[in-house]
Amino acid sequence: MRIGNVALEQPLILAPMAGITDRYFRLILKRIGGVGLVTMEFVSSEAITRGNERTRDMMRFSEEERPLAIQIYGSRPERMAEAAEFVEALGADIVDINMGCPANKVLKGCAGAALMGDLGLARDIIRTVRRRVRVPVTVKFRVGLDDARVNYLELGAICEGEGIDAVALHARTARQMFGGRADWDRIRRLKETLKIPVSGNGDVETAQDALALWGATGCDGVMVGRAAIKNPWLFRQIAALRAGSVLPPPALEERRDLILHHFNLLREQEEERMALHKIRTFTGWYTHGLPDGRALRQDINRLDSVSRFIEAVEGFFAVVLAA
Repeated sequence: MRIGNVALEQPLILAPMAGITDRYFRLILKRIGGVGLVTMEFVSSEAITRGNERTRDMMRFSEEERPLAIQIYGSRPERMAEAAEFVEALGADIVDINMGCPANKVLKGCAGAALMGDLGLARDIIRTVRRRVRVPVTVKFRVGLDDARVNYLELGAICEGEGIDAVALHARTARQMFGGRADWDRIRRLKETLKIPVSGNGDVETAQDALALWGATGCDGVMVGRAAIKNPWLFRQIAALRAGSVLPPPALEERRDLILHHFNLLREQEEERMALHKIRTFTGWYTHGLPDGRALRQDINRLDSVSRFIEAVEGFFAVVLAA
C-alpha cells in the first residue's frame, strides 16, 4: 500500500488515540512488528501554533517509528495549515487531518467530526492544508454526525478532489461514538466511489476480523485502534494470517515482559505523576483476559509509585506462572 510517496510494508495502520498512541506505545508496536504505519495521538492546531511546550514535547518521535503520521485537529483553515507546516518541519512522513473525533471537547470547537456538519469549512481546511505542505496528507472521518446526516461519500469526494492522498473511514456515526456495530458496507461503498486509497476502521478485534473486512469491502488498508491496546501483537497476527500462517497467542511470559518493558520506559522518561497515570491506563488494557487480572488491577490502583507498580506486576506474574 502506498500513501503518496510513502510505501507501507503492511497495509495496517495504528489509529490515533488520545493518551494512548504516545511515543512509548508506538515504539512497542513497531518492535513487535506487523504495523505498517503508526499515528500519533491527535494534537490541537491551536496548541501547536501558539507554541504550547507540552504539546510540542508530546510530538517528539524516533526514527525507529517510521513511517509515522501526525494527526492534527482544529476548525480554522489558516491555523490548520500552519500546524501542518510545523508537522512537516518536524519530519513526519504524513499529515493526517482529524474529521472524525466524536469527543465533546473537540466537537464544541467545531473540529473533529463536527466538520462533517459544515462541508464548506471542511473543504477550506483540506484545500489550505494540502496547498501548504509537500508531504502526503490524509483525512480520517466517520459516516456522518448521525443517521439523519450521513455524508461520508460527499466528504470523500471533496478529499479526492482537493488532492488528498488517502482517507480512512470509521464506519460509525459521531453519535454512535464507539457503540453499536460498524457498518462495513459503507467502507465498501466509499472504496467503490474513490480512486485514492481507502482504509477501513471499526470492529477489527482479531486477525480474522481484518481479513473479513478486506473481503467484505475491498479496502486498501485496515486501521486498528482499541483492539491493539488489549492485544499489541494484533498487527503481527494479521500480517501472518495474510501470509497464510496463524500465530499462537502470546505466552504469559511475553505479556509480562511487554508490560514491564513499557512501564520501565515510562519510569525512565516521564515524571512520576504522568508515569503513574499512564501505567494505570494501560494496566486495564494489558491485563484483559489474564487469569486474576481484575485482582491485579484492584491492587495497583492503591499504589502510589512506579517502582511499587512494577513490583506488583512482577509478583502477580510470578504467582500466575508458578500455578
